[in-house]
Amino acid sequence: MQREEALNLVKKYVKNNNLIKHMLAAETVMKHFAARFGEDGSDWAIAGLVHDIDVEMTKDCPGLHGKKSAEILKANGFSDRIIEAVANHPKDEPMGDNMSKMLYSADQVTGLIVAGALIHPDKKLAAINGDFIMKRFNEKRFAAGANRDRIKAVEKMGIPLSEFIDESLKAMQAIHSEIGL
Repeated sequence: MQREEALNLVKKYVKNNNLIKHMLAAETVMKHFAARFGEDGSDWAIAGLVHDIDVEMTKDCPGLHGKKSAEILKANGFSDRIIEAVANHPKDEPMGDNMSKMLYSADQVTGLIVAGALIHPDKKLAAINGDFIMKRFNEKRFAAGANRDRIKAVEKMGIPLSEFIDESLKAMQAIHSEIGL
């Protein structure tokens, strides 16, 4: 599956522009971390890009999130590995291979970082750094929707939390214009 085909499929199923931006952010974070595990970033990036393809159709049945995505991806010829990562990311614990486990955390860290940019007066990713996010990490009201336990799960993969946030922010800064920040 090529990126352009995956993006077209996302746009077929996802109408909310902010959700698409979130998926683009997850794509770039995933691609960035693939190299850390000595892997080609293509599958990792695609998994990030399509991970929430079913969110709008499962909003009234959140227990189906991930399952519907898996059906869509299978019907469109995605690899079993990508399907597994996408199906696993909403589960209660990280599971599967490193790509699946990273998606579990990358999904949440992007929201945390976007919230950081939006509370800064400039409302730009370039205006913040990892320390800015880390100072607010334990504030329950800051980015309340970003699950801190899911973000911290990267520590089980040998990645310190502050490094994960720093590197994720750098990856997102590289595509700031695509995500409007």
